[in-house]
Amino acid sequence: MRGSRRGGNSACLDEDSRLIARWFDKNAEGSAAGSRGIASPRAAAGPRVPRHSGAWSMLRKRLQAEPGLRIVDVGSTSPANINFLTELGHSIFLSDLVRDACTGDWKCGEDAEGNPILDTDSFLKQSLDLSGRKFDVVLLWTSLDYLPQPFVEPVVTHLYSNMNPGGQVLALFHTRTLGPETAYSRFHVTTGDTVEVQTSELFPIQRSFTNRSIENLFQGWGGHKQFLAKDSLSEVIMTR
Repeated sequence: MRGSRRGGNSACLDEDSRLIARWFDKNAEGSAAGSRGIASPRAAAGPRVPRHSGAWSMLRKRLQAEPGLRIVDVGSTSPANINFLTELGHSIFLSDLVRDACTGDWKCGEDAEGNPILDTDSFLKQSLDLSGRKFDVVLLWTSLDYLPQPFVEPVVTHLYSNMNPGGQVLALFHTRTLGPETAYSRFHVTTGDTVEVQTSELFPIQRSFTNRSIENLFQGWGGHKQFLAKDSLSEVIMTR
């Protein structure tokens, strides 16, 4: 895969390549762990269903107009996403946030009421270690609907801290928590105004978001644009 072409800086290319390599090294270790009975990463397996996305349509135009961006794509490995983004000259970091959150042992204690206390710092270090680099675009998809509650706000704060001014997050939010459409899915980009939705592993949805709760979660960001949809997903682009 190609790294960033920004300014033709070969050092930047090398650093981006190392960042990507570290991600693949981490997942290779996960595959080895799978042979020891520990869950290992895997790709989505269901059929791909096209879905119109106004948010993707808008963001795609930026990606096609501005080569050399640094992008975080959240979810299991998607060759379609990797190929599309790198062919446009962008560098990409892959993070399987939901799987890491749901299969890792993050409990580090209990509060006074017996509720588990999760090690947020270790989770962010493993799943979103961006090595101090600043990113321009995050394809967050529906991840925030499936993360344990203690991880939701820290993830948003961590992304804000690691994005360039004007950086954008594409996020989708379920408006309800029941029904087959709430199954955890991987989103694959296309060259048009649709994304392909592919059911993945059976991680349960944790919550739905209202417009107000989305605004509160991203409080302090520069702005946001919401897109109307005919299904149970609300689409938002947040700007750093």
